[in-house]
Amino acid sequence: MKELSLHILDVAENGINAGADRVRITVEEARNDNRLRIIIVDNGRGIPPDLIQNVTDPFYTTRTTRRVGLGLSLLEAAARQCNGSMRVDSMPGKGASVIAEFAHDHIDRAPLGDMAGTLISLIMGYPDVEFEYSHLVNTSRFEMKTIDIKNMFEDRPVSDPAVFRKLRQIIQDGLKRLKTNED
Repeated sequence: MKELSLHILDVAENGINAGADRVRITVEEARNDNRLRIIIVDNGRGIPPDLIQNVTDPFYTTRTTRRVGLGLSLLEAAARQCNGSMRVDSMPGKGASVIAEFAHDHIDRAPLGDMAGTLISLIMGYPDVEFEYSHLVNTSRFEMKTIDIKNMFEDRPVSDPAVFRKLRQIIQDGLKRLKTNED
């Protein structure tokens, strides 16, 4: 994938497809330490212990619609290519977490990409799922929770055009502030 945000979208959707109704996404850019860490945690069914060792095998999937499961294997390869690593943890019945780390300035690291678009796609595509997003750049932080957005607009759904526009603006402004407040 050409952008890390697309990996994030894929992993979050995996959790939702596994029954998650809560997904927390954290992006930590510790530029002073030359580290980019992506953490995605869900409260879905988790991964059974007998399958956890296969989650990064591109030729293994539990899906019946296709024979390969490339998402996690591609993310792991992208991390390793950039002097990083990836770890998948799971508690069956309680959820799963994926942590991918990259050397921030590695020449082969894909750009983070359109996080605003990724978040909006998730929120609009899965309006019953609660999303939390936290993005840190050194000591600057942007956080967003869909529960706060829903409370702000009371009974109006996130699909309402006014809510959608406001949500997009909140995310874009928050991410833009991160870029201007870099330490």
